[in-house]
Amino acid sequence: MATPDFILRLREKIGHEPLWLPGVRGVVFDDAGRVLLGRRADNGQWGLITGILEPGEDPAPGLLREIFEETGVVAEAQRLVSVDAVGPTRYPNGDVCHFLTLVFRCRFVSGEARVNDDESLDVGWFHPEDIPDLMPGHLEMIRQATDPAGEVHYRR
Repeated sequence: MATPDFILRLREKIGHEPLWLPGVRGVVFDDAGRVLLGRRADNGQWGLITGILEPGEDPAPGLLREIFEETGVVAEAQRLVSVDAVGPTRYPNGDVCHFLTLVFRCRFVSGEARVNDDESLDVGWFHPEDIPDLMPGHLEMIRQATDPAGEVHYRR
């Protein structure tokens, strides 16, 4: 997986110390009610499409960029689903990150789901009853996103 250049520059200064990063995650539904999932190249696990925002990037457009880059799918952000602090995440090279993750419900617009970069081993659409084992918390995010007009979830 390619680490964004701005993170590489920060790592030159702080080494493996914890970084607080803005993350985005999409629960993309198609018209048949299936959800878009990717099997990550870094850990082999299935999960929602996730990414790190570039400095100054707005969350919804940044997520839509990530979805397209990773899957070839064009989506539209419909609503904010949740705001969560995630981490710490420790990477094999020793880097530590904490993420402020904004999860959005999205609607499929066009494209054919495919592995579109080196971040995924597989990509596909899944009916709710056929969802594979997911990374921690991802199934709950799908449940929270099911209602198109639902409330925003956050820890209290």
